[in-house]
Amino acid sequence: MKDFQKNVSKRVKMKAFVVAEIGSNWEGDPKKAQSIIKECKKAGADAVKFQMWRAKDLYEKSHPNWKNIVKSELTFEKAKQIKKIADKNHIEFFCSVFYSEGVDFLESIGVKKYKIASRTCLQKDPYSSETLKRLSLTKKSIFISMGMGGNKKKIRQIFKKNKPVFCYCISEYPLEFKKIKWNQAVKYDGFSDHTEGIVAPILYCILKKQKKIKSVYIEKHVKLKNSKGPDASTSIDTEVLHEMISFIRTIEK
Repeated sequence: MKDFQKNVSKRVKMKAFVVAEIGSNWEGDPKKAQSIIKECKKAGADAVKFQMWRAKDLYEKSHPNWKNIVKSELTFEKAKQIKKIADKNHIEFFCSVFYSEGVDFLESIGVKKYKIASRTCLQKDPYSSETLKRLSLTKKSIFISMGMGGNKKKIRQIFKKNKPVFCYCISEYPLEFKKIKWNQAVKYDGFSDHTEGIVAPILYCILKKQKKIKSVYIEKHVKLKNSKGPDASTSIDTEVLHEMISFIRTIEK
């Protein structure tokens, strides 16, 4: 019995920080954002993540979905509303941010952490380099997706005074499960998943648990059942999110 208790005490407790990536699934409507935030909280998510970009910086007006893109733009005023909704529901709100003024604003409303999208790591978009430098000055936790490549050593150097969390990611929507290179994925601190279903993030947590990792970041695109945004087709609904999180919490134990 004593040997059994000794072995139990040596087990590493893992904690997964599960993020519901809302993307464009709020469709530019704070009321829909409120609904999805409430459901993500019920599902057990630790945080909801939105994307703060300016349409004119990333897209041409000739883009076939220009109207929907502009509609989904997270303005400062809407971000302020959504942050208050998240606070009221006791779930953390943060963003992928694509321009330095966005960082200034998010700092002013008290976000605790940030996400860097894969495309920003390439430093090819307008203002991406300035945004990375501005984010580094916050000295806050930074989740970084490397799905499109980018110089990891250079990114790590930029954020030497932050707490960088590098996430395995393949920027395909949806991503075929067979394309995941698990021997590489487990070397990362987290997993930003674009596969259909919930098998991949659950398996990732199992593999990290086996490696006795104490913390892991899991990000999954989430929608309401009736969402119609550009991200909806590659997102899980909040009921499936609840199922995924239940499995992950069991793995933690």
